[in-house]
Amino acid sequence: QVQLVESGGGLVQPGGSLRLSCAASGGTFVGSAVDWFRQAPGKEREIVAGISWPGSSTRYTESVKGRFTISRDNARNTIYLQMNSLKPEDTAVYYCARGTSHYISNNYDYWGQGTQVTVSS
Repeated sequence: QVQLVESGGGLVQPGGSLRLSCAASGGTFVGSAVDWFRQAPGKEREIVAGISWPGSSTRYTESVKGRFTISRDNARNTIYLQMNSLKPEDTAVYYCARGTSHYISNNYDYWGQGTQVTVSS
């Protein structure tokens, strides 16, 4: 059974940075694109960023462009989301999801449990 485990969330002041990690156990990200999602209270889940296999293509939702960077370390089987210049509206539970193909799509086979990111002074 593949499990995705997110880490790196926490409380940060506006303007601060966090780096989220998504690790796969019992499986691998080899050959798979991966997306980061977030869901804030009372809001729908939204795609934040995605990265193809082996990492040549990325996508970002407009609100995080220039502030967030998605990357992958294929040797460590880990996906990262570097979040800079954080804003209160970035507060949400962040999830990673493994895609069903090497290219970025909207089809996923495994999801993580999420990590809370809170941006507040």
